Amino acid sequence: MVRFPLLLIPLAIYNIIVWLMPGVSFADPLIKLTLVSGAVWAITLGDILLALSVVLLLLEVVKGARPGAKYLTDHLLSLVVFGAAAAEFVLWPKFGSSIYFLLTLLALVEFLSGVSLHTRRGHLARQVAPAVVEPVPVPAAVPADHAEAKPTGEPSPTITSPDLQPSSGSSPAPDKP
Repeated sequence: MVRFPLLLIPLAIYNIIVWLMPGVSFADPLIKLTLVSGAVWAITLGDILLALSVVLLLLEVVKGARPGAKYLTDHLLSLVVFGAAAAEFVLWPKFGSSIYFLLTLLALVEFLSGVSLHTRRGHLARQVAPAVVEPVPVPAAVPADHAEAKPTGEPSPTITSPDLQPSSGSSPAPDKP
């Protein structure tokens, strides 16, 4: 199932308000709160829309960081949302505002964070790839009345990775990992 890009919600709300409610202003105060300091904080529709977008961006990043996510589909949907928002910002005069620019910027940040999470996860997966290790024979159990274990005469197992073998006294060059 394809996940729904959450930042489409505030962009759709902005579109609904612009196209269906032309008399509504994003800059008029909806609520005025008096803070403890005595300052009056006027909250506008644009402020609420931006706050909602930031919370949805957080949820998108958390969703994208989970293992097993459908990366390609999510990235393409995020890119489409950003592209549509950027096109509206540039092409339609009603969308040429700071509020819509910030919404578009949040859509870009969501796309880039998803790409960077995917790139970082792939990079970490290549670094932490499990090494091939030969099976180690299990020694027979030693009775409890023996004070020390007797050597069996078998050589100790070796690990196949040359980077983990004890050195022969010479240290590698400092420019080599």
